Amino acid sequence: MSAIRRIAAAGGVGLGFGAISLIAASPAQAVSINLPDLTSGEGPASAIVLLLSLTVLAVAPAILLMTTSFTKIIVVLSITRNALGLQGVPPNQVLTGLAIFLSFFVMSPVLGVMNTDALQPYLDGSLDFGQAFDLARVPLEQFMLANTRPEELALMVNISNEAPPATPADVSLTTLVPAFILSELRAAFIIGFVIFLPFLIIDMVVSSGLMSVGMIMLPPVLVSLPFKLLLFVLVDGWALIVSSLVNSYT
Repeated sequence: MSAIRRIAAAGGVGLGFGAISLIAASPAQAVSINLPDLTSGEGPASAIVLLLSLTVLAVAPAILLMTTSFTKIIVVLSITRNALGLQGVPPNQVLTGLAIFLSFFVMSPVLGVMNTDALQPYLDGSLDFGQAFDLARVPLEQFMLANTRPEELALMVNISNEAPPATPADVSLTTLVPAFILSELRAAFIIGFVIFLPFLIIDMVVSSGLMSVGMIMLPPVLVSLPFKLLLFVLVDGWALIVSSLVNSYT
């Protein structure tokens, strides 16, 4: 402590519980650094609240994407690109952007109800955050319930060891979200199989034709790619896929 006092006397350093003041030899060069008073108990609580808020903000986009139609749309678009044999075309940014805007298109009725019933009253001050959250989750839960298979819902209820709900509407949100995701992945893989099948047939026909003429060294994918692209363009493949995805939601 004597060393600290000597340093404080020589350099003009003042220590306090609520603040730390660094004062140079000249008063014009005074620097003050204010820190929260750790003895009051308010500093750590505020830090924890800030940390929790940042965590929620970081996780919120992922939660919103997993509770909408984004999962199925992006999976189907990725399978379509792989079925065509195009590894980098369209780029991931294009597929992700298309999936996001298609998700907005599908979810627009739900988002409209959430905005009218929850967001605008909350911004007007007529509802607090808890009431607005309870009202906003209702249309989202109805959308997820309408597009969730009963098998996946029953599976998640059994895994959670919860009491069987009286109605599907009584299922908790933590149980409904994974059941909805499983249903979306199952539907996406079914659509992907239907898309993959004709391109697989083209690959098999081209491969058999190359083997019959003795062109073993020529990659069949190189020859079948123009035929797959031609077929996809002739049937207007992107429009068919987008219309099928949009019409698959109730």
